[in-house]
Amino acid sequence: MGSHSTVHYNLDEKYDFTPEAKKRVLMWLFIGLAMFGVGLAMLIMGGGDHGHEVAHGATAGHGGAHAPTWTARLYAVLWHNALFFTGISLIGVFFVSIQYVAWAGWSVTIKRIPEAFGAFLPFSFVAMLVIFLLGGHDIFHWTHADAVAHDEVLQGKSAFLNTPFFLVRMVLFFGLWYFIWRIIRGYSAKEDLEGGLTYYNKTITVSAVFLIIFGVSTSMVAWDWTMSINPHWYSTLFGWYHFASWWVSGIATIVLTVLLLKEKGLLSFVNQNHLHDLGKFMFAFSVFWTYLWVSQFLLIYYANIPEEIIYFKERMHLYDGHYRGLFFFNIIINFLFPFLFLMTRDAKRQTILLKIAAIAIIIGHWLDFYLMIMPGVTKGTSGFGFLEFGTVTVFASAFIYVISTQISKLGLLAKNHPMLQESLHHDI
Repeated sequence: MGSHSTVHYNLDEKYDFTPEAKKRVLMWLFIGLAMFGVGLAMLIMGGGDHGHEVAHGATAGHGGAHAPTWTARLYAVLWHNALFFTGISLIGVFFVSIQYVAWAGWSVTIKRIPEAFGAFLPFSFVAMLVIFLLGGHDIFHWTHADAVAHDEVLQGKSAFLNTPFFLVRMVLFFGLWYFIWRIIRGYSAKEDLEGGLTYYNKTITVSAVFLIIFGVSTSMVAWDWTMSINPHWYSTLFGWYHFASWWVSGIATIVLTVLLLKEKGLLSFVNQNHLHDLGKFMFAFSVFWTYLWVSQFLLIYYANIPEEIIYFKERMHLYDGHYRGLFFFNIIINFLFPFLFLMTRDAKRQTILLKIAAIAIIIGHWLDFYLMIMPGVTKGTSGFGFLEFGTVTVFASAFIYVISTQISKLGLLAKNHPMLQESLHHDI
């Protein structure tokens, strides 16, 4: 590979988010909105398809809690997608920060892709804030004062689980994430203009600070945004598990974006060796997610402690087995498929195979978050219809539009990065 020269590459390569491309994305956004509208109308008119299951499930799993209304499914679906795309956006910043702190050189040629993901954070923040303010009572049992008044467990957690403090944490974490992303992105743009090591060294420092904030905040938002849906239940491993699902989803999104840009004739400087490394990331962290899934499941299921086991009972046994099939499919699509599909060296170097794996992983972990959220909010009334598919289409289209706009603002190659040559000649 040493015979390759940088003159073969266009170091000023840039992505143009054309009016035609914008129209296509906006078309899908409007299709998603239409599907959402149809789904919402059907939900309101239907009033919930599984009233008997809900009543039974509420009694069996939550000590006689009120059966969820149609609004519970609506807000749960919105919360699910806002949470999922927040994670992908945040993982882009996390991925870039790791590369800097580790002094990694191989990833310079793909750096601008995950670097753009942070641009979606303000949009997902607004979505999550509005959803919580409008639908927090439907999603979170601990937001009901009467429920807390008659529940010793919730009273014991009320210093942490209360609406004002919850909102403070949400605003603080989103603010810190976005603020640091703006700094990293700004340094990246200035490095293109001025070169030198100044902005590279500054980015390493800022990235190190971000990683500390990220470590604390992502564990806390896992407790806040997902685990507190079942406020009596807890898992000391849940912060890691929640992060692992976000992490694999983010990596798969990075891979898919890189492949789609290469299909357009861009990223000529990204070779099979870079793709191989990205494939290894998807393979390895699918195994990492599975390790955490199994660790949490085996310890809780084997111990059979009532306040812990309810999480898995809801997903495997209650509500007439409403979630059982999805529960086991979760393991197949997020572990068995990527493990077997990406095991060979060749599979990690073939564009079509990487694309299939990335799409499967994104869908799989979207379903993983579905399983984390829906049983606790909707009991047995959730499903997959116009509402669910419309919502994910809206969020995905908005994400694509924002990220494509952001990618087009800078060159696709960090041409003055001090490790550029190492990345251009990357060979494994």
